[in-house]
Amino acid sequence: MAILKRTHMCGDLRTEHIGQTVSLNGWVAKRRNLGGLIFCDVRDKTGITQVVFNDQIPQELFERADRLRSEYVVGVRGKVAERESKNPDLPTGDIEILAEELVIYSEAETPPIYIKDDDNVDDNLRLKYRYLDLRKKKMQDNLTFRARLTGIARNYFAEQGFTEVETPMLIKSTPEGARDYLVPSRVNPGRFYALPQSPQTFKQLLMVGGTDRYFQIVKCFRDEDLRADRQPEFTQIDLEMSFVEVDDVIEVQEGFLKRVFRELKGIELQTPFPRMTWQEAMDRYGSDKPDTRFGFELQDITGLVRDCDFKVFTDAIEKGGSVRGICVSGAATAYTRKKIDKLTEAIKSYGAKGMVWMKVNAEGVASSVNKFFTPEQLKEIADSMGAKEDDLILIVSDSNKVVWDALGFLRRHIAGELGLLDDEQYNFLWVVDFPLFEYDEKEDRWSAMHHPFTSPKEEDAQLLKTDPHACKANAYDIVLNGVELGGGSIRIHDKEMQEDMFKALNMGEEEINEKFGFLVEAFRYGTPPHGGLAYGLDRLVMLLTGEKSIREVIAFPKNQAAQCMVSEAPGLVDETQLEELGIRLREE
Repeated sequence: MAILKRTHMCGDLRTEHIGQTVSLNGWVAKRRNLGGLIFCDVRDKTGITQVVFNDQIPQELFERADRLRSEYVVGVRGKVAERESKNPDLPTGDIEILAEELVIYSEAETPPIYIKDDDNVDDNLRLKYRYLDLRKKKMQDNLTFRARLTGIARNYFAEQGFTEVETPMLIKSTPEGARDYLVPSRVNPGRFYALPQSPQTFKQLLMVGGTDRYFQIVKCFRDEDLRADRQPEFTQIDLEMSFVEVDDVIEVQEGFLKRVFRELKGIELQTPFPRMTWQEAMDRYGSDKPDTRFGFELQDITGLVRDCDFKVFTDAIEKGGSVRGICVSGAATAYTRKKIDKLTEAIKSYGAKGMVWMKVNAEGVASSVNKFFTPEQLKEIADSMGAKEDDLILIVSDSNKVVWDALGFLRRHIAGELGLLDDEQYNFLWVVDFPLFEYDEKEDRWSAMHHPFTSPKEEDAQLLKTDPHACKANAYDIVLNGVELGGGSIRIHDKEMQEDMFKALNMGEEEINEKFGFLVEAFRYGTPPHGGLAYGLDRLVMLLTGEKSIREVIAFPKNQAAQCMVSEAPGLVDETQLEELGIRLREE
């Protein structure tokens, strides 16, 4: 079979090509037979072009065109002509191709999903037939956008003196944070590799090895429950730099993001980006990745209600918690009791037991707790929160974490319902000065908020020995519109400080050697000060393309059950394979 050498992509043809003979290759999007005329829309990743087969062409060619059906793969050669009936919805709507040659490369059965962007098909069906879903222009545009972004990353970091280095995929399991994906070793029976959650230890070893500036676009793996912006395997733009402080890392990253937005979005970002401490972010927004595109900031009314008659408030305060709320402008009328009940139910997943509401109207303040407060007390609370007529106040009382999480969710959820989340507005923010440690209530122990190699801020270094849980971390996250794009820290490079960090985590010598012995050993031979950052590439592409899920910017993503619907992974394996690995399945 002869293959027509393509001269143009379908979506690239315009009126300036009229009179030229061109060749296209692609899929049949639609075919219409009007008797003496056959119209055929040919589609490739760039768009659609209309091809016309008329009665002036040889009969054999016309009959072959009449065989065409949706999703046949074809090659067409012909002359570009002005289209009589123009289609303003298509970039190529002013021209058409008068066919002179047609090659049918392969025929197709009727596809189980429509190949169009607005098909509204079930997500699992889309993922099962992902190779068909990828034919949609939106999906091809997303993949092309992603490729352009990774190209910019490689060029930019190379210009900045970074060396691209691949780190191992089969590593030792260090069960910190999310669960590892384990890989059994056949040649070392009873032992397992882990797939990396990040290249953290190896990129630090590269600094010890003198690489100085490293970067990598790398797959990472975490066995955790999935959400819209999470996948079991995801991609990071990972980097590390020697002889740097926080400002040095941030300056390089702001340059990278400026380049990305200039070249991909035509937007000139203003730098430096604002910075906010972790404590301020939590107190004002209830989140360490605050969305600053709108208001509804958290307000602490603990002092105001400390001596009130409402036991729910006073009990929370006595246990060391707080009472905080948000004021939603002009929402009192819009949010009925039924809508508020839905919000109350939604925040229970964040640990909140309930929620108090207040509505400011012309007569005063109506509230779900009227019987516990005088009208004057309710007005005082409303005034302290700057509430005006038709404003809605929502209040949560509990431990600080529950209050922050619940109100942080509420402010963004309500902003979405009110149409205040402008996808064309890009609010960047650095969140800095995180706590070095956080308390894990489920495991009843302290753990590193980021990882055990994050250094404390210089002024807190001595606290690592005496009061480690009061230390602030030399860490930083880059946040865009309420989404954490990436995070990093200045690492510990001093052997004694690293030992103090391990002690603060109650790690004994045996555990340290088992998990991180190779890194501790490397630090004995001269370690430069170093720090780095890793971006979530999938999240960055998702935000810049306006998608709501990272599945839309990954070629073959997993579903909510961590399954590949195309290949049906994970799957069963042959008994012989298990025997070779020394694995026996337990019967349920």
